[in-house]
Amino acid sequence: MTRSRALCLVCAALGVTLGLAPTRADAQTGSPGGPAIKGMVTGAPALKSIQAIGFGPSGLLLIGDGKGAQVIAIATGDEQGKSWANKGLADLKGEVAARLGTTAKNVEIVKLAVNPASQTAYLAVRLLSAKKDLILTVDGDGKIAEFSLEKVKYVQVSLPQGESSPVNLITDITWAGDRVMVAAQANETFGSKIISIPAPLQHESTGTLFSTETFHVGHNKWETKAPIRTLIPYEEDGKKYAVGSFTCTPIVKYGLDDLKPGAKVKGVSVIELGTGNTPQDMFTYKKDGKSYILMNVYRMFHKQNPVGPSPYWTAKVDASILKETDKINEKAIWRVKGKADKSLTEFALVVPEYHGVVAMDRLNELNALVIRTDDKGVLSVAVLPLP
Repeated sequence: MTRSRALCLVCAALGVTLGLAPTRADAQTGSPGGPAIKGMVTGAPALKSIQAIGFGPSGLLLIGDGKGAQVIAIATGDEQGKSWANKGLADLKGEVAARLGTTAKNVEIVKLAVNPASQTAYLAVRLLSAKKDLILTVDGDGKIAEFSLEKVKYVQVSLPQGESSPVNLITDITWAGDRVMVAAQANETFGSKIISIPAPLQHESTGTLFSTETFHVGHNKWETKAPIRTLIPYEEDGKKYAVGSFTCTPIVKYGLDDLKPGAKVKGVSVIELGTGNTPQDMFTYKKDGKSYILMNVYRMFHKQNPVGPSPYWTAKVDASILKETDKINEKAIWRVKGKADKSLTEFALVVPEYHGVVAMDRLNELNALVIRTDDKGVLSVAVLPLP
């Protein structure tokens, strides 16, 4: 699985819902054609890329198409799945390649999202030689199938453009209860974007765009260009926020209420997880009455200063840190300084059981579904208990 491994340009990280706003695996209310989407059409959406996927209520598949500057929401009808009795797949790319009649070297796994209505895993897959994007599903029995995009019920929402250049990259998409939020990038000074699309999503409508400004704790300065890598909704005292993660990893929240189209929103950085890391995925969960954020990360400086045996490591973050008001931005707490495997605060801890996880999503209240790599680069699918 390939991901951006560029050095830090901007940071922010993670989000959870102490409130709790719906997250990837919480979006189970509503129904396509009702509160989730409106004015569906039937056919093949004109997709130019599949850069990010997520889920809304009742199996509503969200596709972020940066090249097409659009979001496609598809009513999959996938609401009755199978529990993961088989606990995974030993060679994901090999089995995907066999299903598609190609070789493992020709397969790139771009994104993973679990449909919370059915516990079916959806994979955004790229065939490298054909430069073709498609979506596959993996059910609880480990059966792989292609999700056809030829005749589906969907709505198309256009993405608003930046001040001087179009949005050209979507890095994440998430359902936030009363809206869809999109993390995107444009090639301009305020290049990091959050796009809000109100629910119900309406066919041929357009979202609202905000530019972000974030205090990069590791760089000790405000920055505006690098895209948010992962995005989660958050609600506190009746106010709505977006919480996102950039390359390098402070945790940052952005207030969304009362913003006007085209506005610039300043983030609040509450903790620094460490420089030299690129976030991959994140979600929220509860355990023993407390809320946590789980985020897997690629370590760019693994050989020089490793977190564990793999360049991929995972952090468990106490979600109460999002309420911090004093130690923020320049005063934000650092998880680590010096040795990357040593956490200096109980607010953020390394999870050894998740070493090697390159992609993940919450499967249910007790488990996560993960794609992990071994030391030979073989990708496997596994069910892991939430830490």
